[in-house]
Amino acid sequence: MSIYVCGSLAFDTIMSFEGRFAEQILPEQLHILNVSFLVPALRREYGGCAGNIAYGLRQLGATVTPVATLGNDGQDYLARLKALAIDTSHVQVAGAEYTAQAMIMTDRDNNQITAFHPGAMAQAHLNPIRAEGAGHIGIIAPDGREAMLRHAEQFHAAGIPFVFDPGQGLPMFDGAELRHFIELADWVAVNDYEGHMLSERTDWSLGEVSQQVRGLVVTLGEHGVDLWEQGQAHRVTGERAEQVLDPTGCGDAFRAALLWGLSQGWSLARCAALGNRMGARKIASRGPQNYQLSDADRNVAP
Repeated sequence: MSIYVCGSLAFDTIMSFEGRFAEQILPEQLHILNVSFLVPALRREYGGCAGNIAYGLRQLGATVTPVATLGNDGQDYLARLKALAIDTSHVQVAGAEYTAQAMIMTDRDNNQITAFHPGAMAQAHLNPIRAEGAGHIGIIAPDGREAMLRHAEQFHAAGIPFVFDPGQGLPMFDGAELRHFIELADWVAVNDYEGHMLSERTDWSLGEVSQQVRGLVVTLGEHGVDLWEQGQAHRVTGERAEQVLDPTGCGDAFRAALLWGLSQGWSLARCAALGNRMGARKIASRGPQNYQLSDADRNVAP
């Protein structure tokens, strides 16, 4: 079995703002917004949803195949994936584009402002899923708009169960398109804010969304996760982090755990418990792909 991860590969430029965004932005002046933030700390990391999820899955020992596109500056990233024993057979290189770039600024309350240049990711729809054999599972994570649509259809046609995780790509789709994604998917994963937007655009409540799929997962940061199954919700409480250094990639760490657990036939609650633990380990490490799991971290009671 391989876990197919459709999504972005990107270079993340991560900046730390020592103040609070809310104290720098005047609500009554939003129509003429002109602000500047001093960021004493800056670093460049390997990122993108597909890369981050694949990294987390390798921490768990999974066989993982990203379905993603790098640009002409992506050779170092490709070499890193191979060094991590990640299957790169579905990673293509678009020679005329740069690899996607994310500029992420985090304030002292872990709020984030992100600017994203898609680059080669815009060609991801030209990279089809070529799954062989049975027993695979997949995820549609944020990617190029056309790629997300095509890959969802390809998963469904191949009989591969998958998680629909629209993330920051959710605003690209209208209600009809989001309802179609949900109808094709087996599970849906969103954070609290995305869950509200998903309900608003589809005109379905979270309970109604959960009745279309095997399960709906709504992450709540440090407060844990709400799991919806057949219209009913219950909460799995969060796990306290040893320290809070960088939230970038926490959601992707959670999704790696979710995919791993689903591939093992776990209950959603057990998947979420592992996801909360991985999110806590990730936030205590700078960058989305630098945390390490111990054997104890991987063991979650049924």
